[in-house]
Amino acid sequence: MTARIYQPARSATQSGPGKDAWVLEYEPEAPRSIEPLMGWTSSTDMKSQVRLRFETKEEAIAYVVRNGIPHRVEEPKPVARKVLSYSDNFAPNRVVPWSH
Repeated sequence: MTARIYQPARSATQSGPGKDAWVLEYEPEAPRSIEPLMGWTSSTDMKSQVRLRFETKEEAIAYVVRNGIPHRVEEPKPVARKVLSYSDNFAPNRVVPWSH
């Protein structure tokens, strides 16, 4: 069973980067099934409940190497932010001039 090491995205309520921990989760071994009596979703895969947090990526990799767990590391995507200030609206070299 392969372990996935990644840095989770920030939640919608966070205003900052919010990426401070790395998470180790196992890939599912078996698909989830619907229980016929109640209609609940069930799974026989107990490792799907395991979610470990690490401070750094190196700690997570050291853990899986020490325990002999096959793993896959997913690097976070770079954040593309364009920082503009309010005064940039009135700059003389503005690409699109004001219409009023």
